[in-house]
Amino acid sequence: MGNALQLLLSALRFFLYAGIHVLLISRLALFDVGWCFFYLGFLLFLPIATPVVLTLLLSFLMGFTMDRFYDTGGVHAAAALLLGYLRPWVLRLLTPRDGYDAQDAVNIHQMGWQWFLVYLMLLVSIHHFAFFFLELGSFSAVGLTLLKILASTLFTGVTMLIVQLLTFPARRRR
Repeated sequence: MGNALQLLLSALRFFLYAGIHVLLISRLALFDVGWCFFYLGFLLFLPIATPVVLTLLLSFLMGFTMDRFYDTGGVHAAAALLLGYLRPWVLRLLTPRDGYDAQDAVNIHQMGWQWFLVYLMLLVSIHHFAFFFLELGSFSAVGLTLLKILASTLFTGVTMLIVQLLTFPARRRR
């Protein structure tokens, strides 16, 4: 019964992140150079113990969903798949001295600000680097593309930080 509920909640989170991105967030632009990729929150905030194959499958599904809505020919899927592929490597790189517990989640209050910001900015910037250069199709406009990567990484990072602070309230110590 617990697994069925967990699966239902994960499906709900998938549709929530995808829906909010498509219906609201995708229309926001930061000075016409920065965009928020809100749907990445679904992939970034997966439980740490999520199997790699499942992470890759979910990354592809989320990216493919975005590609279907925006007719981007696989650019979202490729960049999301790269994020899903590198996520376990980044988690291993940031493993605390005592390791992760089985029930650990990507949680700013549980893992700390420094851990969370490194995790978030590293994965988001890699995703954005892949996305914008795949979208461009060449290295012809490197300056503008790097500006888009920087602005979008900051926009997405701040948004994901706000989502973390709103959805994962701090636990009070007794």
